[in-house]
Amino acid sequence: MAEAKSTELMEKLVSLCKRRGFIYPSSEIYGGINGFWDYGPLGAELKRNVKDLWWRHIVHRRDDVAGLEATIIMSPRIWEASGHVDTFSDPMIDCKTCKGRFRADQIDEIPCPQKPSKCVQDCHGEKTEPRAFNLMFTTHVGPVRDDSSVAYLRPETAQAIFAQFKNVLETSRQKVPFGIAQIGKAFRNEVTPRNYTFRSREFEQMELEFFIKPDEVIEAIHGSIATPGEGHPGEPQPNWGWQIWHKYWVEERIRFYESIGLPRTTLEEYWQTPEELAHYARATVDILFQFPFGTQELEGIAARSDFDLSQHERFSGKPMKVFDDELRAAWKQLDESKQKDLRQRYHDARLGYLTRTGVESEKAAQLAKEDADGLAKGQYVPHVIEPSAGVDRLILALLTSAYSEVTETDAKGKSETRVILRFHPRTAPVKVGVMPLLKNKPGLVAKAREVRDLLLPHLTVFYDDGGSIGRRYARQDEAGTPFCVTIDFDTIGENGPELEGTVTLRERDTSEQTRVKIDELLPLLIEKSR
Repeated sequence: MAEAKSTELMEKLVSLCKRRGFIYPSSEIYGGINGFWDYGPLGAELKRNVKDLWWRHIVHRRDDVAGLEATIIMSPRIWEASGHVDTFSDPMIDCKTCKGRFRADQIDEIPCPQKPSKCVQDCHGEKTEPRAFNLMFTTHVGPVRDDSSVAYLRPETAQAIFAQFKNVLETSRQKVPFGIAQIGKAFRNEVTPRNYTFRSREFEQMELEFFIKPDEVIEAIHGSIATPGEGHPGEPQPNWGWQIWHKYWVEERIRFYESIGLPRTTLEEYWQTPEELAHYARATVDILFQFPFGTQELEGIAARSDFDLSQHERFSGKPMKVFDDELRAAWKQLDESKQKDLRQRYHDARLGYLTRTGVESEKAAQLAKEDADGLAKGQYVPHVIEPSAGVDRLILALLTSAYSEVTETDAKGKSETRVILRFHPRTAPVKVGVMPLLKNKPGLVAKAREVRDLLLPHLTVFYDDGGSIGRRYARQDEAGTPFCVTIDFDTIGENGPELEGTVTLRERDTSEQTRVKIDELLPLLIEKSR
């Protein structure tokens, strides 16, 4: 029963998004193209609001994060260094009967093309053995299509941040710890895109790479490393190690989701087990959301050690180490045994990285020693904490969370069920609807347009004069508009001077209506939209 209700909700959401202009199937007039979606007028505004809110939260309101906007196509060597060329693949199975191709780990979930009501496991055709299928889209740069011109559409935005790390560090005048943020498109050639916009072939990411000092450096400078407790650890402190920084960003990201209308009760934290972690990760927390099709990942926050910068240093031959004069000064004050202990721990960590990435043992030992000796000179490769969120998944989560239905019965006993999208005012595509009570009364129309023009430079406004005022309210409720302003005969003084210059302000979630002076309307709406 619960599954049926979830399926019904998903169908209603998809229908609403198409009908009201949130999301359209891409290339629909040509039959569509699987795994690609277009955002309509309301969807484009919703998406822009979410990205702007993230950017303000991550970049503008902090002095330790800088922004970046990098190209979609980059040097193929970047993807070799990151491991995407060799390992970014899914195991695929082909059915020799129905000719379908499926991910091996989803074979029980995918409908058979010949028998849509059946699962693949009910198609008795012979299956091939699983084969690796690389998920990157391939293209060519320049006029010649050969191996030398091969390039890739980026499968993630993070690698551009690592590749530009030194440039941003130097030009932004930042010091570790600091972060680099980016919002941008990414592309993955998913074989089985599914669950509407949740898993698509073209999507958008909001990623932060927050660079921190290795624990050995923190201990050398401050003598000890702070450890995380319960809840949010508070304002960043100089003696934070990777564990507390990781906890900090998990809590910060959940706070952000709460601030835009996703209650904490709809979110779950999943701490990956040691067996699930990527080989370079010290810890990863997935923030999960209760979608209609199941509880799925909304964002991942990973402690990625120094893997990424080390890989790009190794593949490019360009140094990714930073100089820290505080470390160099502190190192001289340490006794010999402490220096030896910290050097050995750093050496072992670097040796582990080099060995895991296939560096020959003798060479790895030499490089690890050089890296460890660099501590005395104030040099190290920063570690990184990576909060990585999907814009499209977040849009779907906001739509799911906002969706509600109300059933109302009129004076004649006729019942009607209508949809209300209860977006937080911060994310709502349209902040306020402006409506003359009647469109055939020039005085009302003129005043309504005057009010619209007053609000328009500051808020997203929709002017609506079609149909009864009740129908117009219902349309705005369905679009998620939190406030409606109605200009009536009291506004223009036709019913006496008492209410002249006031309008009716209606709030979506309560249907409460109050009279507000026009000259007080803008600051009131701005305050309510925060």
